Order: sequence, then structure tokens, then C-alpha cells
Amino acid sequence: MAHDGADLAMGQGILLDDLLSLTDAAIAPAEAVLEAARASVRAMTEDGGRVSSRLVEANQFAAHGLAWLATYVESLRQMQYWANKLTSEASFGEIEQIIQQIAFGEYLSQIAGGIQMNQGEMVRLGDLGLAPDVLAGFRTPAVELLMARGNTQGARSRLVELMQERSAEITVGKTGLDDELEMIREQFRRYAVDKVEPFAHDWHLKDELIPMEIIEELAEMGVFGLTIPEEYGGFGLSKASMCVVSEELSRGYIGVGSLGTRSEIAAELIIAGGTEEQKRKWLPALASGETLPTAVFTEPNTGSDLGALRTRAVKDENGDWVITGNKTWITHAARTHVMTLLARTDPSSDNYKGLSMFLAEKTPGDDANPFPTEGMTGGEIEVLGYRGMKEYELGFDGFKVKGENLLGGEEGKGFKQLMETFESARIQTAARAIGVAQSALDVGMQYAEDRKQFGKSLIEFPRVSGKLAMMAVEIMIARQLTYFSAREKDEGIRCDLEAGMAKLLGARVAWANADNALQIHGGNGFALEYKVSRILCDARILNIFEGAAEIQAQVIARRLLG
Repeated sequence: MAHDGADLAMGQGILLDDLLSLTDAAIAPAEAVLEAARASVRAMTEDGGRVSSRLVEANQFAAHGLAWLATYVESLRQMQYWANKLTSEASFGEIEQIIQQIAFGEYLSQIAGGIQMNQGEMVRLGDLGLAPDVLAGFRTPAVELLMARGNTQGARSRLVELMQERSAEITVGKTGLDDELEMIREQFRRYAVDKVEPFAHDWHLKDELIPMEIIEELAEMGVFGLTIPEEYGGFGLSKASMCVVSEELSRGYIGVGSLGTRSEIAAELIIAGGTEEQKRKWLPALASGETLPTAVFTEPNTGSDLGALRTRAVKDENGDWVITGNKTWITHAARTHVMTLLARTDPSSDNYKGLSMFLAEKTPGDDANPFPTEGMTGGEIEVLGYRGMKEYELGFDGFKVKGENLLGGEEGKGFKQLMETFESARIQTAARAIGVAQSALDVGMQYAEDRKQFGKSLIEFPRVSGKLAMMAVEIMIARQLTYFSAREKDEGIRCDLEAGMAKLLGARVAWANADNALQIHGGNGFALEYKVSRILCDARILNIFEGAAEIQAQVIARRLLG
């Protein structure tokens, strides 16, 4: 034991050997509740032996609640994996033990009493059609002990005490990643501290684009080619490396952490669906940062319903394509060189099957003329946060795309090609959410230490330290769920379910942490001059883009029920 004489829960009676055996024993009862809930919700949504979309929609609260319950159970599994791995490496110290016991104590209690889907919606087992007696099998001695003694005031206070002692460490607790990945983390943390954090708030307040100097430096550091195969000019590293880089850059500023997302999506599209010629032309340029891409999918009246897209692509007499239509919420549109553009090539279709994906080349613009390419216009959408790349509406009228730039050389494959990128995009978004959540913890803790009230620092008040402790714990939970989905992706295992869970939980954690950090700041948090006001605005978008929380829960539920 690292903390001799006083156990993990400050006298609550959970010791190392007991803790891991208790948390291990608690997983099966949680899984049993999940299986009972799955059967119950399936019964609500079945028609003729098959899951009905109509009935899923009619029972949407239950279906989405099932998604959250499954996310919690998978989170507990991954926290146990993390604890066992660290134990096998003799590195499961006191701070990690406290994180583990609080995580299990809190999430088991929420499973029993109600899971917070967001600030205004809590799902209880009764909402999933389960009778109270389902808890009789759930409340085993291990579960009861963890719920009673896992997340106590003593455990939270001790965790914050250790966080203060180890403030020089990059993360609160060991992440479980190997030394090479932690070296990458340290490198990008240093970069963010030196080149991003001191300037991010000013970029936000002035609503400025991230300086090109930053983009050029990130290109030199290999950010845009991290996961692109070496044969195409990238580094061929794991999705876990992408998670680490995204975490630390987003911790500095989500806009910087999101620069790599554009290249990640474009590269995934080309790797999965492009011809060999397209791969050799585009991937090296994306990897080097010479070519900056943007994703052009969403339309003003369609949102997440991509099957309803109306932007048209018509082939001309030369075999090239002419694009007509409108797009919206296009990130970093002005500066980029190529758009991955989704358009309808079959005018007789009204669903996904008539869509095709294009690698649409354009000329980068400047402040005076952001969209100089013929056949294309655009205007900026003013936003609360996530400002460093700017958001735009785009209009296409006679915009030309070369025939050779139809992705894969086949019409009607666009939606399928896009679907193949969703796993990586959501893993990457979960990683960005962890970075924002960590940024909120950073500023919240610093303010709580520095600010004096009633003769002592804010951090000495239990409700303040309790907020900070839960922020740290949920960062680790979201992190382990994200790393799990990244491992599955690297191993070629289908992980849309796990990636969706990571994104769903990570976005909620980022918002909760930002909200708590602002609360710790009190009135000062509401002032634009304080960084936490920006972090709150930045955190809010994570529950919306790359699949809003409701869409994400719907997708997870359909997989679970199917």
C-alpha cells in the first residue's frame, strides 16, 4: 500500500487486494442488469420478431437510456482492465486506487438510482421497463460495499490532496499507455504550454483564425500524418497516438486539437474508398500538411439526416462534375485546398444510395477574399466557441470538380464511404473531449488553490474539492473507454459501438467539467477575461458535432437491440 496506515477511503475499509476483487466482482451484476434492460427494451421495440424503427422512436427515452446504461457498464469493464494492467506492472498506486474506487462507487450508484444523460434528463431502471426486483440481484455484497464506501468525502478529499502534491505530473494518475505514447504526450503537452495556451484565449476573444505558423509547426511535428500509412508518406502510428496528440493539443485549445481532425477524416475516406491513384496523389500531401482539407457534408435543412441531402452533382460533356447546392457548418473552409464533398449524383434517388463523395479542389482564400474559386461563395457563421478555424455556409453554383476526383471512381458509394470514417472520427472527438475536460480541471484547480475566501483557499472547502475529484475521475473513465475503442480500431475490430460510447461519455464529461470549473470561479467565471468562459463555450459543441448526443445514443441503441 502506498498510503500506509490509512486506507484508500480515509478509514472506509477498502484495501488494495479487496478493492480489485470487489470491483471485479461488481462487473457481473452490472452486466446482468444491462442484459435485463436490453431484453426489456427489445420487447418494447419489436414488431413481428424484428426491431421496428417506429417503435424505437416511440420508446426513444428507454432506447437512449439503454445506450447510457451500456456505456456505463463498458466504462466499468475498461476501468477494471486499466487497474489490472497497472497492477501487473506494479504501478497501481494510491492515486489510481482512489480513482478506481470512486469510479465504481459512483457509476454503480447511478446504475441503481439513475444515470445522468445530461443536466435535465436522468434515466432510471424503471424507464427501461425493469421492475424494482431487478436490483435484488444487482445489490451483491461487493456492489453494496462499493456504493457505500467508494465515492466518499474522505476519498474525494484524499484524491485532491494527492493531486496537489503531484501537480507537476501531466495526468492525474497513470494512463496505462506505454512509454513511447507517454513520450509523445509529453512532447505535445510542452508544445501546447509554450505555443498554444498563452495565446488561445486571445484568439478566441478576437475571433481569429489560428495562426498559420501553428499549422506549419504541427505539420513539421507530423500531426497531419500520424495514422496515414508510411507507404503514403505518413507515420503509420496507432489510433492511440492520435488520441494522445488530440488530448494534449485540445487541452491547450480545442481549435488546435481539431486541426488534425480534418486530415484524419479526409485520409480515412481516401484510404478506405479511394483508388490507388487517388491515394498516391492525396495522402502524402495531406500527411505533410501541404494540402489542408475540410469536410463538406451538412446542409441547412438536413442536419444529421444525410440521406436527405439535396446538393447535386451533374456530369458534363467532358466527364467532369458540376456542383449546385448549399452546405453549412463547414469548419476551416476558407484556408483549405480540398473539400471532401458529399453530393447527390442520382437525381431520381431520395436516400443514401444516390450520394457520391468528391475530392473537390479549391483555392485557399484570405481575409479579403475567403472564397476566390469560381462557382463557390461563402459566409462566416458567428459562434459561441470553437472559433479558431471558423464555421462557414457555402454556396455552389456551377462549381467544377474533375472527373478523376470522384472518390473511388464509383457513383453512389458516398454514404458508405463516409460511414467507414465514423469510428475514427468519433474516437478522435472523444479524445478532444478529454483534452477539454482536462483543461477545465487545470483552470478550476488553479483558481481553487489561488482564490481565498473566508480566510482559506477555495480548495479547502469540501464541495469545491469534491468537484475537482469527480472531474479527475471522470476524465480517467472517459480516457479508458476511448483508448479501448482505439485499440479495437487498430486491431481491425468493428468498434462503432465502442467509439460511439466514448464520444457520448466524453462529451458529457467535458461539459460537466467546464460547468464545474466555471462554478468554482463564481462570478469571475462569467467574465470573458477568464479562460474558463472560453472552455465552457468550447465544451458545449462536443455534444453536438460528429453526431449529437441524441443521435449517438440512437445509433448505440440500434446496435444493442439489433
